[in-house]
Amino acid sequence: MSDVAAQVWVDADACPVPIKEILYRAAKRASCPITFLANHGMSVPPSPFLSFVQVPSGLDVADNEILRRLNPGDLVVTQDIPLAAEVVEAGAQAVSPRGMPFTTETVRSRLAVRNLMTELRDSGVRTGGPPPLDNQDKQRFANALDRWLARRKS
Repeated sequence: MSDVAAQVWVDADACPVPIKEILYRAAKRASCPITFLANHGMSVPPSPFLSFVQVPSGLDVADNEILRRLNPGDLVVTQDIPLAAEVVEAGAQAVSPRGMPFTTETVRSRLAVRNLMTELRDSGVRTGGPPPLDNQDKQRFANALDRWLARRKS
């Protein structure tokens, strides 16, 4: 994969601030283009490697724009399991802000669990949300990003 083509796309609407900060530092350190997409305004630090694209509000608008721009070998940071499934199917890589990689093997099971949880919530069962992002999550994400960046350079 070429250095020029491989880049990071961030589903920024729900990306935690500490993860964005890790990405800002990585872009500078690795000279890697990182694009944040969201349907609300946000600012990124001035850098030739960081950009922001605001998309219109609407269901899956940011997801569809990421998929439109995506190239095989790119990395997508997202919590959105259906988006991650499409990214993996397109030959790119996806990782959650908690540093959990989405692979062909794992994305199917995660979709099944997501669908089950949706059915439970729709039937009135209180399922709770995910735990707060902790230092282990941030470290796991930074490690996953570093592994991808190392492969990008090889």
